[in-house]
Amino acid sequence: MKVLKFGGTSVGTPQRMEQLLTIIESQPSDMHLVVLSAVSGTTNALEHISQLYLDQNKQEAKKAIDVLYDSYKTFIKELFTKDEFLENAQNIIDKHFNLLYELAKDLFTKVEHRIVLAQGELLSTALFHCHLKERNVASVLLPALDFMRMDQENEPDVDFIQANAKAALNKYPSETLFITQGYICRNAFGEVDNLRRGGSDYTASLLGAVLQAQEIQIWTDIDGFHNNDPRFVQNTKPLSHLSFDEAAELAYFGAKILHPQSVFPAKRFNVPVRLLDTMELSAKGTLISSASQSDNQIVAIAAKDGITAIRINSSRMLLAYGFLRRVFEVFERYKTPIDMITTSEVAVSLTIDDTSNLDKIVKELEYFGSVELDYDQSIVCIVGDFKRNTHGHATIVSEAVKHIPIRMISYGGSEHNISILVPYSYKVEALRSLHNRLF
Repeated sequence: MKVLKFGGTSVGTPQRMEQLLTIIESQPSDMHLVVLSAVSGTTNALEHISQLYLDQNKQEAKKAIDVLYDSYKTFIKELFTKDEFLENAQNIIDKHFNLLYELAKDLFTKVEHRIVLAQGELLSTALFHCHLKERNVASVLLPALDFMRMDQENEPDVDFIQANAKAALNKYPSETLFITQGYICRNAFGEVDNLRRGGSDYTASLLGAVLQAQEIQIWTDIDGFHNNDPRFVQNTKPLSHLSFDEAAELAYFGAKILHPQSVFPAKRFNVPVRLLDTMELSAKGTLISSASQSDNQIVAIAAKDGITAIRINSSRMLLAYGFLRRVFEVFERYKTPIDMITTSEVAVSLTIDDTSNLDKIVKELEYFGSVELDYDQSIVCIVGDFKRNTHGHATIVSEAVKHIPIRMISYGGSEHNISILVPYSYKVEALRSLHNRLF
């Protein structure tokens, strides 16, 4: 089995949705499980509609639904050529948009908000399933809500997913092509929920992992991981191979091609992930697996924006045990992840990208000492093979950015990552200087 995930741009037009079958058939396997995102732009539109409902602005919500509804009417007219299947497609979109309209009649809460967001993937998979029927291609539409579930900690319930996904497939022993939704799931209370933005990658990785797929393929509009950000740096190159750890570092620290959490299920079950380009089918893409080919080399650079640096100065740290634990507990209480951390005898500096509870966090941290904040920072991450017996990498990185003000440096916490924190205004200069020096 191969699991193939197609993102929003890959199903963003009728022409691209038509192309999916060609791509699927080009990937030899005894079985294909296709995971689809919502049509490009749909999730943003649904977010807007949901916010209007939450704001009690029902009239504007109806107008926004009308606009999206019209776009889908146009979409199916271009996708379907036979009246019978065009009528079926119209019934599909009518069903989902009637639900959106009906929400104006009742109290709108976060539960309804998540139901609204789920409509994008439900629409794209139903329309693709109908499209395959028109082309006389046998397929089975598997509702992800039947087997994708989160536990009470909002983490995937891997055992449940594995048991129920296998059971769903086993109901159709003679079928070879299955379609399901990315992104959406149920939470521990059985309510419709989701895996957050980029969650379709996560769905594909989880399913490919627990089903022990031959390969997980993430199809998008980029030809794999590049060794730097092509939006800001010229002459970047796609990487043919990355280890799971290297890919995880790049994804977490800014490379947008892959959802950061997607690497971990695949690594745990040792299922390779391949990143491929729907716009350039001949491109080899990037293979992510347990094998590392970097071998004492720097392979790529990525950057993550929207970082806030927090420095806590405290004489209480001097010779005090348990201090860092108490600091970390503050962030744990507010479910705020920490990206980087450096310490000295009298201060600790760390970074976060989620500032939704920053005021409360700072108020608690002030119990330990004075707190300083630096906003609008960027983490620039250099990824490669930095095992303990290697040498010289830190010097090369430092030389490349010696003309740039560096707020923090993190080295040694991982064998695959050197990170520096710089003001956002210096990010592009840092990327270019590192690229020129390293590659």
